[in-house]
Amino acid sequence: MTSKPKKPTRGQLDLPLFQYSAKRRLERLGVVDVGSNSVRLVVFDGAARSPAYFFNEKILCGLGAGVAETGRLNPEGRARALKALKRFALLAEGMGAAPLYAVATAAVREAADGAEFCDQVRAEAGMDLRVASGEEEARLSAQGVLLGWPGAKGLMCDIGGASMELAEIEKGGVGQCLTSPLGPLKLAPFQADGTLKAEISAGVRRLRDGLPREYKTLFLVGGSWRAIARLDMERRNYPLKVLHEYAMRPDDLAETARWIASQSVADLRALTGSSRERMRLVPIAAKVLLEMIAAFKPAHIATSSYGIREGLLYGQMPKALRKRDPLIEACLYMERASARNPGFGKVLYDFLRPLFKRETAARKRLIKAACLLHDVTWRAHPDYRAEVCFDNATRANLGGLDHAGRVFLGAALLYRYKNSGSGRGFEAVMLLLNPKEQRLAEIVGKAMRFGAMLSGASHRSDCALNLSRKAHRLELVLSGPTRDLFGEVVETRFQSLARALDCTPVLTFL
Repeated sequence: MTSKPKKPTRGQLDLPLFQYSAKRRLERLGVVDVGSNSVRLVVFDGAARSPAYFFNEKILCGLGAGVAETGRLNPEGRARALKALKRFALLAEGMGAAPLYAVATAAVREAADGAEFCDQVRAEAGMDLRVASGEEEARLSAQGVLLGWPGAKGLMCDIGGASMELAEIEKGGVGQCLTSPLGPLKLAPFQADGTLKAEISAGVRRLRDGLPREYKTLFLVGGSWRAIARLDMERRNYPLKVLHEYAMRPDDLAETARWIASQSVADLRALTGSSRERMRLVPIAAKVLLEMIAAFKPAHIATSSYGIREGLLYGQMPKALRKRDPLIEACLYMERASARNPGFGKVLYDFLRPLFKRETAARKRLIKAACLLHDVTWRAHPDYRAEVCFDNATRANLGGLDHAGRVFLGAALLYRYKNSGSGRGFEAVMLLLNPKEQRLAEIVGKAMRFGAMLSGASHRSDCALNLSRKAHRLELVLSGPTRDLFGEVVETRFQSLARALDCTPVLTFL
């Protein structure tokens, strides 16, 4: 039965990390999520606002299988989960990530032997397994969405094995939260007597009654949703296989959900490589999704790879840290870790800014990210550096970046190392950008190619660019000793940039 909506408060699951002074900077932080279907360990490392995944392991234990009928945790799943947790405890100790922060959700919360299992975990694995309420689970998942989308607004929907949670997201915070028993493991028994559709419809109707507002965007969290999104990609032959921020139109996704119902589990597995345990739950989850689309009528649907685990991390962040841009923070971290001259990315961006005065704030943000990343793959073989750049940008674990933004960033970095982007097998992915965006990415790449060569990626700043679009004039101003920086290779790249801008190159010495 759906619970009454509650305004979230800072709960017990937000506090314990601060007991450990070593964790205050949110580095090498280990989180365990004991779900109804899977048990996972994630160790976050490095950049706090945009976390890097130092380690990630998942075991599909099926802990909640049969709980609806027996009221107890699945015996085999319980044994497998305990074995996994004992392994995770040892791994964390070796990685310097202990003590682990472990949270259990619906299966352990609802099973009669849930408390007994927590005691066993404490005794045998030395792990304090905290049980989240349904509302806390919804809040944590919504916080995970906010980690990746700081300006997210809409409705978060997290489907697990034994429950489904909803939470409002707006103005950087979480509003009302609801929990329901609409998890595939709990719904599976209704297939036998033909009442599955009625059970799903009634459950979704109760959720809609509890959350009567209109929500433009539906954010999907959870393994079953991600599997459906992957199948949507395959059905549509979508060229970029990155699930985070994968956007879908409701009509298209509803068609995919109906298509899933017509396929066998074996055929669906062959398309995605998902496990049998995961894929057998997907057809039920697809039916739930159809009802959600019909009831809430979102204009946009997006997949989030961030959920409870990232929400726990977000809950530890001071407000000032939460307000930082996750994309820029990640790029700064990557520059510090991998660039030849960390800090030059900002110098390069400041030098090139006069070229992009007319661009939107969103576009300037991507240009800044490109400048920060322009040198992080310098160790790659020169013959493949452009491809490595493109792959890094389009496939990296970056928050705050939609798919078109990924491709723009990748294209800009591609042109940073190559004058031409053709013939490199990226054509299908490039079609996610319109011609105007492709041209701007080329200009950004050639601008970085010129700017980095001009100073040898040093931190010199006594050069300036002036662009007059009306006069079709690109001016490079060199003063003092910097006039000798203008060598033959620099001149060639300056002329290439001017051609891309449809301008006449002009050189001024002061």
